[in-house]
This record gives sequence, C-alpha cells and structure tokens, in this order.
Amino acid sequence: MSEEIREKIYKLLTESRDGVIIDLYVKPGSDKDALILEGDELVFYTTEIPEKGRANAALIRFLSRTIGLPISKIDIIYGLRSRTKRVLVKDISIDQLVDKLVNIISK
Repeated sequence: MSEEIREKIYKLLTESRDGVIIDLYVKPGSDKDALILEGDELVFYTTEIPEKGRANAALIRFLSRTIGLPISKIDIIYGLRSRTKRVLVKDISIDQLVDKLVNIISK
C-alpha cells in the first residue's frame, strides 16, 4: 500500500533548482487539518476559511510542522487566490520529502 502511495506522491512532485515543488488542492472550512491522497491528487483539508490568506497560512504551518522545516523554507509559488496550489519546499531532497509525505498520509 505505501509503495503505491509513494509512486503517486512522486508524480505530484517536481524537482527544481530552488527545491521541490508540491502540487496540491486545498479544501478550507473542513473539520480538521489533514493531508490526504484522494485518487491521484494531494488534498489539504483545513479548518481555516479562505479569507485574508488564512487557509494559505494554515497550509504552510501544517507542512512546516509535519515535515520538520521552518516556515521560511516553504512558499506558495502558484495559486495564492486559488484552491489549486504549487508549494516550493527548500532544503530537502525529493526522496526525503516523499518519505515524510508518505508518513503523513499513512497515519
């Protein structure tokens, strides 16, 4: 099961010279904060509402806490006003990020 999850996550990540880019979808106004693999898409559920950047801030805080990197190493590079996001994670290899995301999703 986790090997299948690992393969799907690899398809959602792109290595760049600045770090690793994650493609995901945000669903604000949920019951809890969670990162889930739905089909072939990473979906971040947040209790925050999509106003004044609150859902974006919740996404960055969640990734920082669960991946173990400072907030300054995580940036939304596409989709600040959209539910479809591209998030740049700096100072981590694609393999390390995949391992961390598999652990988050498998819980």
